[in-house]
Amino acid sequence: MPPTPTIIIPNTTFKTAGKYFQSSTSRKEALSLYREILRTTKAFHWCDEKGIPWNVKLRKEARNEFELSKEERDPLIIARMLVTGRDCVQRIQQKLNDADRAAWERIERDSSRNR
Repeated sequence: MPPTPTIIIPNTTFKTAGKYFQSSTSRKEALSLYREILRTTKAFHWCDEKGIPWNVKLRKEARNEFELSKEERDPLIIARMLVTGRDCVQRIQQKLNDADRAAWERIERDSSRNR
């Protein structure tokens, strides 16, 4: 049996590949979070005191936050921002679902009372 050839890969390649993988993964997660934020803002259809729809206001703010964070390179800080952002979106979605459920229950209760 012939000997198995040994392939030597320089350490710099591993470091570069690791950085690419981390940045690629973070970029995908950030894009996923941004899209989730945009989907969530669709539920905010009412206006603020100046007449500006909340969904427009929230989308601008989300875009601004992502633009400000675009230059961040520390993987720990990026991970913390992504986890915090995801947690906030999930809390907001849960509150919207709870409010929606409560509204439907109130409608059902009121409609059954009027029969």
